[in-house]
Formats: sequence, C-alpha cells, structure tokens
Amino acid sequence: MNTETVTRWMHACAESISEQRDYLTQLDAAIGDADHGANMTRGFTAVEAKLDGLDDGTTPGRALIQAGSTLVSTVGGASGPLWGSGMRRAGRALGDAETFEAPDLVSALDAALTGIVELGAAEPGDKTIVDALGPAVATLRERVDAGTPLPEAVAEARAAAEEGMRATIPMQARKGRASYLGERSVGHQDPGATSTALILAALERTVAEES
Repeated sequence: MNTETVTRWMHACAESISEQRDYLTQLDAAIGDADHGANMTRGFTAVEAKLDGLDDGTTPGRALIQAGSTLVSTVGGASGPLWGSGMRRAGRALGDAETFEAPDLVSALDAALTGIVELGAAEPGDKTIVDALGPAVATLRERVDAGTPLPEAVAEARAAAEEGMRATIPMQARKGRASYLGERSVGHQDPGATSTALILAALERTVAEES
C-alpha cells in the first residue's frame, strides 16, 4: 500500500458519505444539530481536492496528515476535529515510509483511535465514534496478528464497526450534544459511529481492489 491507496480510500470515503448525507443528517436530527451529513460531506469533498493537488513525492503518512488537517479546517461540530485529529495521528504513525503493510495499517488506525479518545475524552459505551472505531481496531489487530489476509481482516473490522454502530442504539449518550437529552437519547443510532462505519467500509473496498 502507498499514497495512492490513501488517496483512493479518501475518495471512497467522500463518495460514500455524500451518498449517505441525508441519512446521516436524519440520524443527527434526532439527537444532535442535524448537520452531521452536511459537515462530513463538505469535509471529505475538501479532502479530495487537497489530495488531488499533492506533489508526486508525498508519502502516505503525509497524505493522511493533510487529510486530517483539511477535516479540522472545514468540518464544523465535533466530528471534524475528532476525525481530523485521528487522521493526523494515523499519518504520523506511518512516518516517512513510501509504502506500508498490514501491521502498519493496524498501528495507524490504533493511533487514530488514541487521538480521538484523547481529544473527545470518550470511553466505550458513551455513544460516540469510539463505539464503532474501537471494535474495528481491535478486530483488525487480532486478525492481522493471526495472519488473516488483509482484505478479509479489514472486512471483519468493518463488520465489527457496524456491530458497534448498531450497539449505540440502546445506549444513553454521555458525550456531546446528545448527552443533553439524557434518557431521550436512548433508541437512536449515533451519527458519528455511523459515519465511522462508512469510513471503515470505504477502507474495505479500497483494500479489496488492491488485492
């Protein structure tokens, strides 16, 4: 995997989130500001433009850092800073290498999770991005360590993210605007966990295309 892999992943994210913009907004309207779909679509559209303008010598780590910085500067609400911080942490984890392998991808996503947890101060069960990304990273690490081929390992990580996403429905939000609703937040799927599952699904498609 290389910089082209990262670029194609970000394009896949932009396409998927744009397609699900209204759905994400619908989820956010129930427990938030009703702007998650619009915010994430604007952010990843800007990421596409940024990455298309990078120099040929840009490393995959630098590409992820640029993607994260773009999300921070273009996405309102909490999701931009959170995923922006996560992408930048992932990029720094990849370092200056021109290519990366499956264990490096695990380290990058683990670094992204750490960055999101630190910035958002969220724990599993708080009804946030962490409830989808945490299980995905744990599953990917377990499968890669066991020698599972990367396309299958990422597919299982995506499935874990979706399971974590659905698990937010009965949770009571303890972070962000949804937490203001208290018990009324129960019964709604978290929009941040949902867009996180879309980002993992985009990674799954990207890795599958390269295999």
